[in-house]
Amino acid sequence: MAVDEQLQRMVMGRFATGVTVITTQAGDEKCGMTANAVMSLSLNPSLLVISVDKFSHMHSALLRSNCFAMNVLKKEHESLSRRFAQKGPKNFSDLDCTVAKTGSPIFENALAYADCKIVEVLSGGDHDMFIGELLDAESFDGEPLIFYSGEYASLCNNGAS
Repeated sequence: MAVDEQLQRMVMGRFATGVTVITTQAGDEKCGMTANAVMSLSLNPSLLVISVDKFSHMHSALLRSNCFAMNVLKKEHESLSRRFAQKGPKNFSDLDCTVAKTGSPIFENALAYADCKIVEVLSGGDHDMFIGELLDAESFDGEPLIFYSGEYASLCNNGAS
């Protein structure tokens, strides 16, 4: 018998993750969603995976655009994470964004970003896994926004110097 959804959420909630906002530009429309279901897949070639609900607006936007940017959020970006976690269209007008090679929005104050073209889409239950090949990426200084047990958290540097 399969484990129920709530138990799976509780178990996976014990796995601390960073928080990202995935963005894309589909025609004239900018789309974004908060995501922590991301992973590095391969270093050679440079690939990463994002998991997206098949019935979300973001899913159809990714299929139209064939690209995305993964914006890694800093600890002070909790409100940005909450904003992009809401359903429906997102307003980018007050955000400082740039673009790299794909044209997907990149937050100028992100902790890091990866600009990717989609090279494969794999089905996994109610989500699809979009495999992106990194065309451009950059990392900056700062502390990450962490998500743990359904809440935002911070790193603890117990005695680290």
